[in-house]
Amino acid sequence: MEVKIGVQNAAREIVLESTQTADEVESAVAAAVDGGKLLKLTDEHGRKILVPADRLAYVEIGEPARQKVGFGTL
Repeated sequence: MEVKIGVQNAAREIVLESTQTADEVESAVAAAVDGGKLLKLTDEHGRKILVPADRLAYVEIGEPARQKVGFGTL
């Protein structure tokens, strides 16, 4: 599951591949925003991503785009 996190006053967004489901990520974001705490997510390599909820600009939850392999035409 690909997750993109926009952080206020940061030039780049945080992009991670998570093993969590879309519902789990959505619940984590909602809990962080409602409680004013940290958004805590784990990527596919077990690394933890922590973002203060008051600094979140947006969170985009979606499936990763499949990359084409080899030579292809449009």
